Amino acid sequence: MTSPASDRRRFLQSTAAAGLAGLGLPAFAADTPYPSRPINLVVPFTPGGSVDVAGRLISDRLARALGQPVVVDNRGGAGGTIGSTYVAKAAPDGYTLIVTSQSTHVVNPAMNPRLPYDAVKDFAPITIIGRLANVLLINADLPIRSFDELVKYARAHPTALNYASAGTGSVSHLSMELLKNQAGIPMAHIPYRGAGVALSDLLGGQVQLTWNNLSSNLGNILNGKLRALAVAAPARVQQLPDVPTFAELKLPDLNLTSWNGLAAPAKTPDAIVQKLYTETRRILAEPATRATWLDKGMIVPEDVTPAAYRKEIAERIQFYQRIARDNRIVMDSN
Repeated sequence: MTSPASDRRRFLQSTAAAGLAGLGLPAFAADTPYPSRPINLVVPFTPGGSVDVAGRLISDRLARALGQPVVVDNRGGAGGTIGSTYVAKAAPDGYTLIVTSQSTHVVNPAMNPRLPYDAVKDFAPITIIGRLANVLLINADLPIRSFDELVKYARAHPTALNYASAGTGSVSHLSMELLKNQAGIPMAHIPYRGAGVALSDLLGGQVQLTWNNLSSNLGNILNGKLRALAVAAPARVQQLPDVPTFAELKLPDLNLTSWNGLAAPAKTPDAIVQKLYTETRRILAEPATRATWLDKGMIVPEDVTPAAYRKEIAERIQFYQRIARDNRIVMDSN
């Protein structure tokens, strides 16, 4: 036999749950602490790349902070579209998150009008977990040791330089076209199916230049196989103290880092987004985290709130759309 008090308590709980359901919020949100079970962290690429590395670095630390496992779930394919679409359509309960990247949340939306998700509307951004310095790379066999020498060489040999990109409409393609226009460097575009193949041909001397992130290329720079002529970062990076930034070279539009971040499906409760943001920022403030990020070629970002992250995504999309429009670049359809 139940008491009137317990009956009333059950009635209030069921009424609250029904009200939350009517608002499209998880029914457990009223009386269950978050998180109460493992969190699925989707990496929309196969294991081993920079996005996967960032995801695994943050997942271990976030699991300790939240007291629940954070399980990395690699869902690669279609340039990150498969995993991103999966998260966009997942329940907005805080138990499915995504490691965002410039590819999935800026370039793909900028270049593909038929993308099955909206990078701004279908996600609840949490924060940026790491910025990646980008570098202008050349094959070390070229007689070029500085950016100024590159400009002089290219103008003296206007048909000598080919640059590799990860594909038509990729970050590397758009960035190199912007460089070509702003610095007046004549060079031809050679698109590849992915940055790995492009890098192989750069190392082999089939192409002369490319644009890529520092973390993936630091080893080849330090062992002398590739030469970095400029870096896209807020300041010179500690690993390459002699390499100038694009801002120093009077090319500030090119001084854009790439980033990895965290996001949840749209309509995830604000309380959950704020908790994830707060815990992630606490992790990023730890000296041990900063040392690990530096070792992996990443930059610990400034404090990026959920609102600021959403704004940055939207502005970056417009930026790359402008480059594509100005250079008549259309993404490959196959």
